[in-house]
Amino acid sequence: MYDINSMKAEEFIDHDEIIETLDFADKNKNNRELIEQILDKAAPKKTGRGVECAGLSHREASVLLACDDPEIVDRIYALAKEIKEAFYGNRIVMFAPLYLSNYCVNQCVYCPYHLKNKEIPRKKLTQDEIRDEVIALQDMGHKRLAIECGEDPVNNPIEYVLDSIRTIYSVKHKNGAIRRVNVNIAATSVENFRKLKEAEIGTYILFQETYHKESYEKLHPAGPKHDYAYHTEAMDRAMEGGIDDVGLGVLFGLEMYRYEFAGILMHAEHLEAVHGVGPHTISVPRVKHASDIDPGVFDNGIDDDTFAKIIACIRIAVPYTGMIISTRESESCREKVLGLGISQISGGSRTSVGGYAGYSPTERPHDTEQFDVSDQRTLDEVVCWLMKTGYIPSFCTACYRAGRTGDRFMSLCKIGQILNCCHPNALMTLQEYLCDYAQPETKKLGEALIAKEINNVPNEKTRKIAMDYLKQIREGGKRDFRF
Repeated sequence: MYDINSMKAEEFIDHDEIIETLDFADKNKNNRELIEQILDKAAPKKTGRGVECAGLSHREASVLLACDDPEIVDRIYALAKEIKEAFYGNRIVMFAPLYLSNYCVNQCVYCPYHLKNKEIPRKKLTQDEIRDEVIALQDMGHKRLAIECGEDPVNNPIEYVLDSIRTIYSVKHKNGAIRRVNVNIAATSVENFRKLKEAEIGTYILFQETYHKESYEKLHPAGPKHDYAYHTEAMDRAMEGGIDDVGLGVLFGLEMYRYEFAGILMHAEHLEAVHGVGPHTISVPRVKHASDIDPGVFDNGIDDDTFAKIIACIRIAVPYTGMIISTRESESCREKVLGLGISQISGGSRTSVGGYAGYSPTERPHDTEQFDVSDQRTLDEVVCWLMKTGYIPSFCTACYRAGRTGDRFMSLCKIGQILNCCHPNALMTLQEYLCDYAQPETKKLGEALIAKEINNVPNEKTRKIAMDYLKQIREGGKRDFRF
């Protein structure tokens, strides 16, 4: 039985509720009166505190996703864009993945790290190798990483992860520093989540892969990840362990996309209801080719138009949640969805263990890749592209370091006040990038963009302080200012 407040996975992600939701959506996808009510409910409203959005339930959002009326779809896209701009503006946060180890005891059928794959060489970075990787990432200009590793209690115990986090934070090379380490590792215990919190991680990220329990168990035939409930309840344990920034995600293409869409929104609703704060981010990866993995064997793939509509509907349903798209997707696909809700993207990414150190910006090893990278541009090329398309590449990590996490971040975001922090912080971190790493064309574009965008900081006092900070970065060699 569906219970949003239950701590049992099969009750807050209730199969019957999802089936009923999909049936309701099918029956009402042409119900113009209901759809108008849903769109009106979701639209940003001006209040005495700023701009606010009501969001949508999983059932309401599923109606929008099911609707195929071209006029309504255009309105969905327009509303998603309006909401995205209201709370995230034209800022796009940059990050890179860092793969520590591909040893894994699971047998996930969609992942090349699965235990039975004999084609892929197994590799685990030493702490010295991690330092080399971090220096290479810093020399690209990155300030925010997401660390990844397979699940293996012998090769990748929590102690190894904690040591790696300490190593990453300790590396200071030239003007470089990693200021936020997000962690994407297997579901673990409350005790281990407390250890990750003490290690000062940013967001704990865990992809559900699929919310369909029967499919989940078939896709994970053996290994610790086979336990659907333990995996699905991980975010509750993370919250109990003190981590209030968590990131959800499903791997689109494994199961029916509308089922996954309803499931991830139900998970977000559960976190909000039980813990008072929903997910900090939602990721939307799609199944891609990799060693020993053919995405064609999964018959639930989605085309780019459907993918864009999913992103727009998620943005409308959870207006304050960050949305992430990786280099799994092509340049054209990423450009299409940036305005529909995406607020974070990776750039210059390697999905290999040890994929950065010793390679030029245009080189990449393929032997230990977790998946094929579609967007293979360098970080500087991505930064330049973003500015040409009207976005501000941001390397900001200020909210996390200032303690604006969990409900504290959401309370500011929900009334639009985060703009007075995020906009100048984005410009200052972009200025750092321009001074330390940018190619000439990127630097020229960036300087013009900063000169224009600094005038959009709403608070006059904040704007004047930010302008002084920008001057100190450019002329005085100072770094790491933040609001």
